[in-house]
Amino acid sequence: MLSDFTGADKVYIACGYTDLRRGIDGLAAMVQQQFNLDPFTNILFLFCGRRRDRIKALYWEGNGFVLLYKRLESGSFQWPRSENEAKALTMQLYARLPE
Repeated sequence: MLSDFTGADKVYIACGYTDLRRGIDGLAAMVQQQFNLDPFTNILFLFCGRRRDRIKALYWEGNGFVLLYKRLESGSFQWPRSENEAKALTMQLYARLPE
């Protein structure tokens, strides 16, 4: 589902490590407080854990949040680790995350 997700206008990734034990409320609060972005918009937010083989995606669907979780069986996601900010991705870069 994440690989063919086309509903969002933009995709943001949370650079650095994210504690993936956080649920919808914790991730939405992180988007608002740490990144100064509105989680109630048509934006897909991606978060990656320390091991880089799992990501969570948060998306506002108009009447509620969708929380997606993906774990790779082998390999890892290419994820920027040096900064603690959200960066916008193009849809082409988004499609290449698992490579």
